[in-house]
Amino acid sequence: MDFNAGLMPLEAALSQMLSHITPLAASESVPLVQAFGRVTATDVVSPLDVPGFDNSAMDGYAVRLADVQSGAPLPVAGKAFAGQPLQGEWPAGTCIRIMTGAPVPMGCDAVVMQEETEHTDAGVRFTAPVKAGQNIRYRGEDIATGATVFPAGTKLSVAELPVLASLGIPDVNVVRKIRVALFSTGDELQLPGQPLGDGQIYDTNRLAVHLMLEQLGCEVINLGIVRDDPEQLRQTFITADSQADVVISSGGVSVGEADYTKAILEELGEISFWKLAIKPGKPFAFGKLKSSWFCGLPGNPVSAALTFYQLVQPLLAALSGSNAPVFPTRQRVRTTTRLKKTPGRLDFQRGVLSVNAKGEPEVTTTGHQGSHIFSSFSQGNCFIVLERERGNVDAGEWVEVEPFNHLLGGV
Repeated sequence: MDFNAGLMPLEAALSQMLSHITPLAASESVPLVQAFGRVTATDVVSPLDVPGFDNSAMDGYAVRLADVQSGAPLPVAGKAFAGQPLQGEWPAGTCIRIMTGAPVPMGCDAVVMQEETEHTDAGVRFTAPVKAGQNIRYRGEDIATGATVFPAGTKLSVAELPVLASLGIPDVNVVRKIRVALFSTGDELQLPGQPLGDGQIYDTNRLAVHLMLEQLGCEVINLGIVRDDPEQLRQTFITADSQADVVISSGGVSVGEADYTKAILEELGEISFWKLAIKPGKPFAFGKLKSSWFCGLPGNPVSAALTFYQLVQPLLAALSGSNAPVFPTRQRVRTTTRLKKTPGRLDFQRGVLSVNAKGEPEVTTTGHQGSHIFSSFSQGNCFIVLERERGNVDAGEWVEVEPFNHLLGGV
């Protein structure tokens, strides 16, 4: 029997999910200091020119081309500093001492850097040819008034927010935070700090998912642990759906789990798919409730983290309207260790990507790849992505690796 028959490939699942998603329409204005990680809801348009005036790109001397053509030294007639423009007249046949960022005097054709000058008793002599416009930063050269600085869908970071500050923009219009309701299911789960009963384990999945949601800038509605009771589960789904844009559960979606989970979901909404051709993480559910999207993560810790990373993360990005690339960057490297693999499912093993003595990238397995060994994430820094039909991999073979992003401690 082929146990992988009928499983949906990851690419098809992602495509189906993202084809349904419409970005949130609601937005809010927030101060720049609170906007890190948020996504612009509208185009950000510059209210002014950058730079706002012609200024010097170098410490040196402001000159008129007509004055330097003779090759004779030029007396220094004044000084211009950043924030302190030249005061008074600029006589013909002279130059002006100027500092980086200072407004260039009216009539200035070029700025000569001080390294291309020498001082004489008669004044400053220029040791290199002078070209019109050299070392001058012209008004609006970087950003012109009315130009789109960042289009809608831009995720704001340290690279973008200082640009807005430089334009004098104090607040920015961003997509409101995505509201995510989160809960775990199962009689076997217990909160950390509480004594374990027979057959119980601590609920780690909800913590991991909660932390990743916060890293992604979501507003998390943590609904705790829901026991294996049909009515309690139904009420939890109804409550979550009424409060959130996305509902995420952990556990209760595996084959052999209580059938009422699937029955309740079908009663309250619709399920798009239930099982994926990936390992770990086959039992992942996606669907639509009355007012929200639903993602059902597997109960095994590694499976829950992996499916969140590979499927829920791009879903949330699409919902936020982010125009950043959805699919991760992968690279081909050689493995230094043998990798066990059974054909049939796309396999995401945890590995350590490093550079060897020859300066070549290579990857090593973190060891046992069981879906309960969450420590493999803290030991590794990448996924080793093995193709669906591939079998065992010998040391020295080429494999694809996907470095962890910030959610799992990567860059």
